[in-house]
Amino acid sequence: MIMSDNNSPDLDRRSLLKLGLGASVMLSTAGLTATLSGCSSAGPASNLAVLRESDLPLLAALFPAAVGPHPAFSENSNAIELAIAQLDHSLHYSSPFVQSEVLNLLGMLSMPLTRGPLTGIWGDLAKASPAQLEAFLLRWRDSRFDMLRKGHKSLLQLLHMAWYATPQSWAAVGYPGPPII
Repeated sequence: MIMSDNNSPDLDRRSLLKLGLGASVMLSTAGLTATLSGCSSAGPASNLAVLRESDLPLLAALFPAAVGPHPAFSENSNAIELAIAQLDHSLHYSSPFVQSEVLNLLGMLSMPLTRGPLTGIWGDLAKASPAQLEAFLLRWRDSRFDMLRKGHKSLLQLLHMAWYATPQSWAAVGYPGPPII
């Protein structure tokens, strides 16, 4: 790899071909695995409009990791279930493209073939420790790959948007709720 005057790497022909070939193989394998496992064709979970049953344990694990410590998580309430329902509600009213992209991201995090190399968590993400989940989120946030940084930003924005739309989150931030008309 050669560095140009502006300190950005210039890929030589060989490096570019290797990168393209590696990315093509990874994406093809992931797509084939998703198709064969039925991941891409699963319908929404019961009582939900967009999110699949396979997404629910993953989201339940990710909400506390993304939001951080919150009193509603320790009260044994149904705060996470309500946040997942809020996320589903928001996705239901978003464009089909956004729905597809979010489902692809969650599917990629659910499949062992892609989850391990991309997150560093080789086991079930829903059973990962809080420290492992935090390390995964930091890995994506600080990645040199734009795709992972965008994935981190999208995932956190979705989770935060859904969480702070639920009444369980309001008291801890001092928000009294929307005005009663």
